[in-house]
Amino acid sequence: MIQRRSLVAGLAVASAAAGAGWAWWRESRPLAVAPGEIAAGPEKFDIWSQRFERPTGGEIALASLKGQPLVLNFWATWCPPCIEEMPLLDRFHRQFQARGWQVLGLAVDSPTPVREFLAKRPVSFPIGLAGMQGVELTRALGNPQGSLPFSVIFGRSGEVAARKLGTLAFDELTAWTQSVS
Repeated sequence: MIQRRSLVAGLAVASAAAGAGWAWWRESRPLAVAPGEIAAGPEKFDIWSQRFERPTGGEIALASLKGQPLVLNFWATWCPPCIEEMPLLDRFHRQFQARGWQVLGLAVDSPTPVREFLAKRPVSFPIGLAGMQGVELTRALGNPQGSLPFSVIFGRSGEVAARKLGTLAFDELTAWTQSVS
């Protein structure tokens, strides 16, 4: 009897792992960058060539955001700290947009949960769908663990001015507005 339960439990775990792997593979989209560039690190990686689908349709090209300071935030609907900081990012966007600051959220998630989340909790800044490849993108930008939430602050000339792994604080963001050109 115990052997049978162990066998059933083992099969359930294996099935769950296979299902998760299949879902990850299905949702993965290749980045518009050669694998060697990602491995080479953020100094060689061209973030500005990236393009992302929007959950509501259409696409956002990062090149269109270059030239103004940018908060690039990686998040997911299954990440409680990510969800916690969304209102803060929205408040920052509304308050500092007139000063030239931009915010872009990149969802490391599937399209359906992102659409459902945004229907319940809309934000005023654009959201792009990075999918599971967003984890590799965070690594290319200096987040070796690929953990979320992860934010990168870019200056007007497109250089990385700051990185933050973990939940942002509003005071932190406003301080960066003083030091980032």
